[in-house]
Amino acid sequence: MAERAVAEPAVAADPLGTVLRPVRGGNGFEEAVERLLQVVRLGLVPVGGRLPAERDLAGRLAISRVTLREALRVLHEQGLIESRRGRQGGTFVRAAPPPGAGLPVDAAGLEDLLRFREVLEVGAAGLCARAGLTGADAALLRARLRDTGDAAIDGYRRADTLFHLALAELSGSPSLARQYAAVRARLNELLDGIPMLIRNIEHSQAQHAALTAAVLTPDAPRAEALARAHTSATASLLRGFLS
Repeated sequence: MAERAVAEPAVAADPLGTVLRPVRGGNGFEEAVERLLQVVRLGLVPVGGRLPAERDLAGRLAISRVTLREALRVLHEQGLIESRRGRQGGTFVRAAPPPGAGLPVDAAGLEDLLRFREVLEVGAAGLCARAGLTGADAALLRARLRDTGDAAIDGYRRADTLFHLALAELSGSPSLARQYAAVRARLNELLDGIPMLIRNIEHSQAQHAALTAAVLTPDAPRAEALARAHTSATASLLRGFLS
């Protein structure tokens, strides 16, 4: 008798949840601007996509709608978002911030960013493997891997970002996930300033597949080694183009 295929659990993940968390008291406006910019820089809402409704955004950030509108006005003035009226209206992402905005490319700053990224990604991979991802968590990671494989060149950066954000989220450490989101936003600014290389994308995708397999086996030492090699490849490109 043939075995029945076991369906994977439905993937229910909110990629905005890593960034759109309640702000700390005292700096609500500034932190709201920072997090909204991260949403755009990370491609969590792609160009042409609609941001959540004001009520939802204000609730996620735990700020008043007045403060939210002031923060959104900053992005409007930078030409990053636009408002559209009508039944299909809302606030839409118009463009991504220009490469390198707000991040001077100096040797010391670049090395600091690359080393911190390595620490976070290696740590996330190890934590995920040691936790033994199953069920919906394993399904989410597999889905993010498939998305990177299916992405066109112009959508690859976003798919790659979501894959790594998923690992950070699944690590079980909200602090690690928040730090990684901030680092990834800064990293993407630099990556957007260098060419997209087909060979590098193919290599990166092979590394993603191996890393996913190691995390789900689980084999923590191998997952950590693969994550370290993966971050090293990106670091080499950035050093080559920007140093």
